[in-house]
Amino acid sequence: MKRVRRSAGVDKTRNLALIAVFAILNGVCAWITVPGAVPLTMQSFAVYLTYLMLGAGRGMASVGSYLLLGVLGLPVFSGGTAGIGILIGKSGGYMLGWLVMGLLLWCAERLGEKGGRLKIFALLLGTAVSYALGAAWFLTVYTEPAALDVSRVIVMCVLPFLLPDMLKLFLAHRVSLRLKRAMTFKGAK
Repeated sequence: MKRVRRSAGVDKTRNLALIAVFAILNGVCAWITVPGAVPLTMQSFAVYLTYLMLGAGRGMASVGSYLLLGVLGLPVFSGGTAGIGILIGKSGGYMLGWLVMGLLLWCAERLGEKGGRLKIFALLLGTAVSYALGAAWFLTVYTEPAALDVSRVIVMCVLPFLLPDMLKLFLAHRVSLRLKRAMTFKGAK
């Protein structure tokens, strides 16, 4: 039996569709919210799953598309909100950190590790960078001068998310393995 080669147009269409589907998944998961100083959402689960399924390049395109949709006014941010004010508001540093997470994953992919441990480490390191950017953003942009110190911001904006985000990363990893097994999905290298 002869194998049929897919054309470049089919691959491009498939990639665009996957980028769009995962951008939508990010928006849907952002609606699952527990309010707080910085809301706890399932959004980080969607970001992890996006990167694990699509890899760094397509994953960053999807996460960037999601952020752009929100900035343009679609209600895809936490609690169904939208607009540039959300991105430059109290959660903006975390969301921009997701793009840095993609860059770290890109570096891991370039090292050629096939088993996934380095990719998980890159996502963990990306989470730490996202926390650092988010806390710094919250401290310098969102709070009044001298209203909060660094330790208080860490207690408010980092500690409540450590365990939930580790659980979401674990869950995203398990889901990605199952999805890849269930589908003939060609994700990241």
